[in-house]
Amino acid sequence: MEGTIFDIKEFSIHDGPGMRVTVFMKGCPLRCIWCHNPEGLKPRAQLLYRKNLCTHCGNCLLPCGHSECRPWKRCIHACANGCLAVSGQRVTEKETAEMVIQYNDFFNLSQGGVTISGGEPLLQADFVCALAKRLGGMHKAIQTSGYAEEETYQKVTDHFDLIMQDIKLADPEMHRKYAGVDNELILRNIAYLKRSGKQFVFRVPLIPGITDTDENLIQISKIAGDNPVELLKYNPLAGAKYDMLGMRFSLGEVRNREERFERFFRNAVLVE
Repeated sequence: MEGTIFDIKEFSIHDGPGMRVTVFMKGCPLRCIWCHNPEGLKPRAQLLYRKNLCTHCGNCLLPCGHSECRPWKRCIHACANGCLAVSGQRVTEKETAEMVIQYNDFFNLSQGGVTISGGEPLLQADFVCALAKRLGGMHKAIQTSGYAEEETYQKVTDHFDLIMQDIKLADPEMHRKYAGVDNELILRNIAYLKRSGKQFVFRVPLIPGITDTDENLIQISKIAGDNPVELLKYNPLAGAKYDMLGMRFSLGEVRNREERFERFFRNAVLVE
């Protein structure tokens, strides 16, 4: 079974309990205007271009000759200035599991494990299930928007010890405006998650003026109830990635509000 990943992050401490390895799956059906992993949006490999390093020598054009990027990396090796990189790599679940398992001693010491993130892992449901099976009894967490059919959501989450479920915006129209899709599927899967008996945590990105409004947080708090919530501060450093992909970062420069957002919830922590 093959899947497409765009990164593996070792020694992560913000993607679940203990020390973790986070595997980032490529492809996402949402288009959140604040997305801090734009290189994970499209399902296929993409070329990242650091134009500030480019001398326009043309050497990168010679070895490939394709107008559409293939992850062969010939152009990357031809560039002496390090201008180019490829986001997206095809791997098997066996190869990915072997990369993760080498950190097993660290997991045991810190009560950590592996986290599957994205992008959106549910887009590659069969691969994610196969990988989870390969990892056996290791602690497994998944970060997801929850945007998938109920059957897919239930099939995938059954393989994980911890579900890290995003809630971005409670209002369907606002969700469509800022995330590109409405939240009907997401809310349906959240309702299932709450009655499933699984261990989970809700994650709320605090995007200034969009998701961190009093109205939105009050609505989300009603959905969350007594369940644990992690409030995630906005990451302002994503703009550089958009430049490398030739994409426009429409959110622009905004600053995190200094406020105790935990006050809206019964069981919330702020993640810096």
